[in-house]
Amino acid sequence: MNWSALPPLSALRAFAAYAESGSVEQAGAALNVTHAAISQQLRALETHLGFSLLKRSGRSLSLTPEGETLARALQADFSHIIQTVETLTGADAGRPLHIACTPSFAANWLMPRLARFRAIHSEVELIINPSPGLTDPSPGGVDLALRYGTGTWKGLQSELLMRAPLVVVGAPELFKNGLPKTPQDLLKTPWLQELGHNEASRWLETRGIVGHRLSSLTHVPGNLMIDGARNAQGVAVTTKISVAEDLASGRLLALFEDESEAGYHIVTAPGVGRPPLHAFIKWLRREVRE
Repeated sequence: MNWSALPPLSALRAFAAYAESGSVEQAGAALNVTHAAISQQLRALETHLGFSLLKRSGRSLSLTPEGETLARALQADFSHIIQTVETLTGADAGRPLHIACTPSFAANWLMPRLARFRAIHSEVELIINPSPGLTDPSPGGVDLALRYGTGTWKGLQSELLMRAPLVVVGAPELFKNGLPKTPQDLLKTPWLQELGHNEASRWLETRGIVGHRLSSLTHVPGNLMIDGARNAQGVAVTTKISVAEDLASGRLLALFEDESEAGYHIVTAPGVGRPPLHAFIKWLRREVRE
């Protein structure tokens, strides 16, 4: 990194404060300096860069195209710096820990275990956000996402929590005349699918079954999908982890199972996380080990 090309930080702060407020006086108040000092810093920054950041017309100022570009960059960078400093100094410590995951994972794996986390960390306030869509962790927003996949999410940090093969499951009542021998045998069976996903179609396509329409397909929230499968309303594609107890008890049958490198990952934004986040990640690892 060419540090020598970077203008003085005080000049960049003055320009960012002006660009945010649109006023030299308000920028001075925000930085607790005089408006004359702000004006001096703005001119010094332009001299350092060698081009104009401001259009001057009488007593009126406005940003040049170059000024607008620099202002956008500084706003994003200073915002990230402020959030990081607040995290490191504990200013963000009182905010609830925000966890994002799919409804099926929340209902069938996370929630049944969460009382054990609260027993040892009652001081941590939690927000569990079950959504089929992907929500990226970011400073001041979602702290941690529990995602299924191979762990390749650009710009984010991920750690494999556990492998989780996919299974097609159904209630024994659906197969009184015998279990399906091939995936094609399931085309006339009712299917349940989690809202926002297309696992049923994708699973069949990976087995060479394309161009066939399922006789019945119902889209439901993830937690209701497993309930529907238990009640013989259809078969469903899910992770084996999500239905482990149902398979052990015989409430559901594993009709087909895939071996895959995919699994559930702990996904966080780059950087230093808050203490409650570290505590939650440590607890997740221990739950999987035990």
